[in-house]
Amino acid sequence: MAGPVLALAAYDAARVLEAAAARGPRVVEQAQALVQQIERSGVSEELQRLKDINDFFNRRLAFKDDAVTWNLPDYWASPLESLEKRAGDCEDYAIAKYFGLAATGVPTAKLRMVYVRARLQGQSLAHMVLAYYAQPGAEPLILDNLRPEVLPASQRSDLTPVFSFNTEGLWQGVGQVTAGDPLARLSLWRELVAKVRAEGFL
Repeated sequence: MAGPVLALAAYDAARVLEAAAARGPRVVEQAQALVQQIERSGVSEELQRLKDINDFFNRRLAFKDDAVTWNLPDYWASPLESLEKRAGDCEDYAIAKYFGLAATGVPTAKLRMVYVRARLQGQSLAHMVLAYYAQPGAEPLILDNLRPEVLPASQRSDLTPVFSFNTEGLWQGVGQVTAGDPLARLSLWRELVAKVRAEGFL
């Protein structure tokens, strides 16, 4: 199932703005800023794209739990939904950066959503980050809402990977051996991909 999803992948700025318009003028303003950022970043080196998109969403979204934002225990928001609320939790930051970077032309094979255990103030918390692999098997760079800088994984000893996924596969930890089809295994991801495609990001 994952193969055909990728074959259809195509960022469509006009559709993004159209979907934003259906959500009202405040969302159009945010979507226009995102489309402009994607256009500017699309001509940059990949490392600059990472920094640009990471900064864009870290600046525009306030961290809020899903219970506060959506009145639900767990909700995976599309980039436009997050921009409409101007808020999100860790999954929402990672999702927005994933599809924002894909729209700039970064291959999704280089990007993975990573569930981690994060050590924060003496506690171990479930958390999600976005990882970027310049080459298969390379040390990933981590994009995170807890830290503003894009850092190599070796400089994030506070994070322990549990599993990772993208639109192409699902892996234990951050390994190379696939553990299945994420669209089949992760219903929240499947629902999100459908929303994101309708908004023009895929």
